[in-house]
Amino acid sequence: MSSPKINIIGELMNNAYARARTAWEKRDVAGYQHLAQLQADQGAAILNLNIDGTQRVSVTMAEMIAFLPQLVPAVQAVTTVPLSFDNPNLDYQRTAMVHYDRARSHGKPVYNSLAASRQRLPEMIQFIREHDMRCIVMASERFTTGGGSEMTFKAEEAHATVRIFADMLVSQAGRCLDDIIVDPGLAPVAADMYGLINLGLDTMRLCRADPQLQGIHFSVGLSNFAFGLPKSIRASLERAYLTLAGRAGLDYALANVELNATPLPEADPLVEELAAVLEAGRATVGESAEDAGYRQTEKIMELCTAHQATRTSVAP
Repeated sequence: MSSPKINIIGELMNNAYARARTAWEKRDVAGYQHLAQLQADQGAAILNLNIDGTQRVSVTMAEMIAFLPQLVPAVQAVTTVPLSFDNPNLDYQRTAMVHYDRARSHGKPVYNSLAASRQRLPEMIQFIREHDMRCIVMASERFTTGGGSEMTFKAEEAHATVRIFADMLVSQAGRCLDDIIVDPGLAPVAADMYGLINLGLDTMRLCRADPQLQGIHFSVGLSNFAFGLPKSIRASLERAYLTLAGRAGLDYALANVELNATPLPEADPLVEELAAVLEAGRATVGESAEDAGYRQTEKIMELCTAHQATRTSVAP
């Protein structure tokens, strides 16, 4: 069996990465152009643009909005790959779209992201309609009675959330299911105390089996998966996850094209070893999610120890 086809949303234009952080601090559009072209040349289907702050750099909304008029045209000057504007703030999105040239893009721009907790969700949906955008939808939060929201802990709840968003986006924003990319959530495998990784996989399986959701897409932030694990095996584990998630229905991933964007071959032993780790993270009857999570952590650390000597990866 061949590895699943995963479309890559390039994540290198993000202040979590040193090159992007340097470009941001210098407001160096040439630095962003280099990262955009590099990812496009590696086959990225979408380029994610995230200039928000991180633990290493503080960024205000005003600073981001002030830079977008320079940054968006500069990136589009070197590639026609569609951009994903990774900030739910409507003022950010409006500024980005004012300076986005549809004629220079071979696909629709992406609104990143919608979630049940968004305060201006109806306005966001109308904005997506007005600008004919694709959108990323978070399935990790669900709608509650009375107009609230809360975290999702069951695949059936996440499936229901996806259905609600699909209905809203089709009926209110004029979208087709191909315009919708669902993020079911992805937790670090060594610190997943609530079974969130299996929740995401199960959510994709439920949605893929739903006749009313045929054509919808799924994506995860891949670098979350192996966070905190030894660098020597991190990329290999992320690639093994891509293979497993591809079986469940994943067809997009926010990933590093230089490191972890290619699924491992199905025959690679690490794929089934990781599958066994995740299966160990499922709570049995009478067992808490935390107990299963600790078992999953133990199993992933055992796997890392066994593979550290034989696998290498390049640090981002």
